[in-house]
Amino acid sequence: MTNAPRTYHNIALIGFMGCGKSSVGQLVAEQLQFAFLDTDAWIEQKAGMIISQVFEAHGEAAFRKLESNMVRELATRRHTVIATGGGLGANADHLAALKEHALVLFLWASPEVIWRRVRHHSHRPLLQGPDPLATIQALLAEREPVYRQADVLVNTEQRPLREVAQQVLHHFEQARQHTGS
Repeated sequence: MTNAPRTYHNIALIGFMGCGKSSVGQLVAEQLQFAFLDTDAWIEQKAGMIISQVFEAHGEAAFRKLESNMVRELATRRHTVIATGGGLGANADHLAALKEHALVLFLWASPEVIWRRVRHHSHRPLLQGPDPLATIQALLAEREPVYRQADVLVNTEQRPLREVAQQVLHHFEQARQHTGS
């Protein structure tokens, strides 16, 4: 069975919180003159509340349902850099849906680096427990097998955001040249 060549209309950045998806995504969108869409901001707009309030008021299952609805809508987008929430790209069905229209890049860092980057963020509902580093380690171990199904893996440790953005742009240009999209 031969797979049809993919067409890359968009770029989707997946990975754990604190890996630079939003910051890198904004830089890449600016360079390409693409729209930028942060899925967490989209969900907050649709829900009329911030994500921590969605978790508190309705639970994680309601939040994940909002994510699923959004993933379906993303298929109609063109010329968009999509920065996903940390859990969205860890869902195999969502990842497959993103791959239908986007080059998917997994931005990663070690649990220790992630913790250093997000430890002062009070808006992270998954990190409000007694041992946030252990939570990061457990969630990353759980999510990483799906994350690694992305088209490209990009290490964000010890790299300036602009360098990571340039690497994303390079991979996107290479993918589009390869498929003629």
